[in-house]
Amino acid sequence: MLTRRVDPYSIRLFVAAAQAGSIVRAAAQEHIAASALSRRLADLEHALGRPLLVRSTRGVALTDAGRVVLARGLQIDEDLQALVREVQSEGDEVRGTVRLYANMSSVIGFLPERLKRFMAAYPQVRVALHEMDTGDVLRACLDDRADVGVGVQMDAPAGLDAWHFAQDPLYVVVPAAHPLAAQATVDFGQALDHALIGIHQGGALDRVLHARALELGLAFTPTVSVSSFDAVCRMVEAGLGVAVVPHSAAAAYAGAAHFARRPLAAGWAARSLHLYALHRSPQPRATQALIDSLKGASG
Repeated sequence: MLTRRVDPYSIRLFVAAAQAGSIVRAAAQEHIAASALSRRLADLEHALGRPLLVRSTRGVALTDAGRVVLARGLQIDEDLQALVREVQSEGDEVRGTVRLYANMSSVIGFLPERLKRFMAAYPQVRVALHEMDTGDVLRACLDDRADVGVGVQMDAPAGLDAWHFAQDPLYVVVPAAHPLAAQATVDFGQALDHALIGIHQGGALDRVLHARALELGLAFTPTVSVSSFDAVCRMVEAGLGVAVVPHSAAAAYAGAAHFARRPLAAGWAARSLHLYALHRSPQPRATQALIDSLKGASG
């Protein structure tokens, strides 16, 4: 156990003395007084608890412990020089990898174009995108598995910062010839009177729809449940039922003439998406750049 600090400069001086075979020559190379270098070496030996050099009138030679320190010292010096080069090469350029976890509707409806603009502005930043349910997005941020998260608005747990990202209200998607297509908006109770297509059983939207149906004294019992919004819209297209989906998904997969998209007439249908990130001050530069870009793109 070290009782005194071993500093990189002392290691560098030791390496110089070992390679030169002389404290005097090493001192001249490192632009330090020979007496000061000798004191540094003595302090290093004291900190490590082992003699590193055998001193004589002919110069210095390595002990067995000294040979170990020389090998490690050369690597330490190389690593430090690489660190200096890396820091100095940073300049004003933002680089690195940002881990982005996002829910399905944001991946479908908002992120592709916004990420394209971000990557064009920051070509040295790599975004590692993972699609998750909102609950898993928040857990990934809290566990520091995600640098930035996008999900449905909810009370952010302690330790997370949150910002508005986008509005993504809920719509009812029906076949164009369906009776509900004649209405400007659709009440949730009306939708529940018809065969329903569910999405991602146990997911955030599925849980909301179950809870809201219970508030009406009704049951949300989908005829079919699938795991993606494109599959939902294919089921609607085939006439198997109607579906409640975010506007982003309806626009992406139910835009053809044989679909009708109608706003869900409920206050809770005004659904927002938020950005989430573990509170850090400051954030890593690449992470902060992505947060600022996505906040700036929100509407």
